Amino acid sequence: MRARCVGMVLACVFVCGVAQAATTPDAPTRQQVQAAAEVVRADPDLPGTRTSKELRFKDRSKEGKPDKPEAKKKEENASAGWLVDFFRAVSEGGRVLVWVLGALLLAWVLVSLRHWVKVRADGARHAMEPLPSHVGALDIRPETLPADIGDAAAGLWQRGQQRAALSLLYRGALSRLVHVQAVPVRAASTEGECVALASRLLAPAPQAFFARLVDAWQQAAYGERMPATAGVLALCNEFDRQLPGAAPAGATR
Repeated sequence: MRARCVGMVLACVFVCGVAQAATTPDAPTRQQVQAAAEVVRADPDLPGTRTSKELRFKDRSKEGKPDKPEAKKKEENASAGWLVDFFRAVSEGGRVLVWVLGALLLAWVLVSLRHWVKVRADGARHAMEPLPSHVGALDIRPETLPADIGDAAAGLWQRGQQRAALSLLYRGALSRLVHVQAVPVRAASTEGECVALASRLLAPAPQAFFARLVDAWQQAAYGERMPATAGVLALCNEFDRQLPGAAPAGATR
């Protein structure tokens, strides 16, 4: 304690002396000041300079916290989140597409089933009905027609009975459709309806032949003009080949 007090006194005296010397003309030089300081520092009664160590608690709040497994896992999930969202959107879109396609398929099946039921019901109803004996004013019973309709119609045409020849061809064709081909022609069916019904059941060649025959008949019956002779004779020659056979008289379905 005594040495510390002595040191403090000497230091004060030294500082005061230096300050006073700085105000006088004969101030000491830098070298003289340093030499005086070394003398004071070398005094064994002064404590001098000491190096000491002190234990303190370390502040970890400013240091970076180590990564935890949960945080790392969250970062990985976040980085792959866009990919998961993409596949989820694709999955949901695919599910919607499957439902739409399923609904369309179901609608198509229902429409097809309704059409099939209607056709079968119409066919069953026609099957239970008796065969018509007339279509309009034309008698189509097989027993009222000649055995060789084509030759008979050609003979009428060549004798100048053009309308009778075409009427015979049309009557004979309707009779073959009803009694042989089972085409559901009704008593009130028009020429256009007969062509449409025949197109569903006849092969392409007989169907085209019947359409040509109906066109020739309509020219004579409604157009008041006769078709060309070559065309009518061709119909007569093809009749039995395109619409062959005849069911027994009075046949029913």
